[in-house]
Amino acid sequence: MAPMRAIAALEVGGPDVLQLQDGPDLHPGPGQLLVTAHAAGVNFIDTYRRAGIYPMTFPHIVGSEGAGVVSEIGDGVSPHLLGTRVAWTDAPGSYAEQVLVSAERALPVPDGVGDDLAAAAPLQGLTAHYLATSTYPIAQGEWALVHAAAGGVGLLLTQLIRARGGRVVATVSTQAKAELAMAAGAESVIRYDELTSLTQELPDLVRQLSSGGVHVVYDGVGRATFDASLASLRPRGVLALFGGSSGQVPPFDLQRLNTGGSLYVTRPSLGAYVATREELLARSSDLFARIADGSLSVRIGARYPLAEAAQAHRALESRATTGKVILDM
Repeated sequence: MAPMRAIAALEVGGPDVLQLQDGPDLHPGPGQLLVTAHAAGVNFIDTYRRAGIYPMTFPHIVGSEGAGVVSEIGDGVSPHLLGTRVAWTDAPGSYAEQVLVSAERALPVPDGVGDDLAAAAPLQGLTAHYLATSTYPIAQGEWALVHAAAGGVGLLLTQLIRARGGRVVATVSTQAKAELAMAAGAESVIRYDELTSLTQELPDLVRQLSSGGVHVVYDGVGRATFDASLASLRPRGVLALFGGSSGQVPPFDLQRLNTGGSLYVTRPSLGAYVATREELLARSSDLFARIADGSLSVRIGARYPLAEAAQAHRALESRATTGKVILDM
């Protein structure tokens, strides 16, 4: 049998440090599944780990998200899982043809959800789900500002907000992305590439479009948008800062929350919203059910063969992609 192939980051650096190699011979330990992977999700956190922003041991096999079929089980795992389709968000070494996945964290994939969508949806879909339903449970008629609305989380988040009766002002960087955001349900789109000053002009536009300011800002961009996000809120509004694709937000004076009208800022993360098996399955089953019945559309903006993982990272980091980037095995 030929050895399985995997993408390793050989050292800290840019996409060029990613190399296709023969991977280790894997066998599941107690509570684990060995999965024959069909596709892997490509995420910004993979680039952060590759670049050394997040501490990692080098070399390491990259990736944490994917989908495939269970081919072997470890001790303590139900034999009924053999041959079933699963997806995951947090299995190290997912840019590989075989992946070890914790049975406790595996997501059952229903019929009607293809392998590519199963690999594309978990991380961004569960993030959008907890933001719209738990971090700030958007209500009928409430206004939300969604940054990077044509990205993977942004498109899903916009759809979920609209499904709950919320109204969306979206920010994007190109006309093509504006059209995607509108198709997902945004009522208004702001092209921040057309603004002279994001911090000064964006809040004025948001307030005009949302009758005085939004109830919530879902901000995964971070440093570049944080000040504008705060200024776009109406009194007692919530800024949910769930990422930092432009860089991390520096410390700021909490008095700004007072002068802005008793504002709230939270820094949520997916792990805190799927901490138990029960909550993980509740969110994933709802997410996959929406995908299966067609009420939630997952856009795969780019796909690459496993061997071209470096090119996938270049595309993601250059903001050249929309929706989700995946690797096909």
